[in-house]
Amino acid sequence: MGEANWYTIALIIFPLLLLFFKLFTSKQETYKNLPPSPPGLPILGHLHLLKEPLYQTLQTFSDKYGPIIFLRFGPRKVLVVNSPSAVEECFTKNDIIFANRPRSPIGKHLTYDYTTITAASYGDLWRNLR
Repeated sequence: MGEANWYTIALIIFPLLLLFFKLFTSKQETYKNLPPSPPGLPILGHLHLLKEPLYQTLQTFSDKYGPIIFLRFGPRKVLVVNSPSAVEECFTKNDIIFANRPRSPIGKHLTYDYTTITAASYGDLWRNLR
């Protein structure tokens, strides 16, 4: 093998090693007050556990882990509530928290720094736009 081949191999392998090192040694975000959750994969989260029909899968999770479940759909964190009393509490006591929309890196540029009605958080700006 020539010297150029070694450089090519090094340029391919080094970024892959960095990626694997980052995936397997990064500290998981620890949240103390999260509801129970089934075991998930590092990048996919719980997407691999979802089967057709979806409502039966979520019911199975609810039977096993309780009426409030924390799931990750890729990078998005999702709270699944499967109890009428818990849903009522979410939409009466904590309605402002659930009224906000999730932020994304591209949303800042496409929605003029979250100032359009489709991306504005609940508050004075949203009420004025409405």
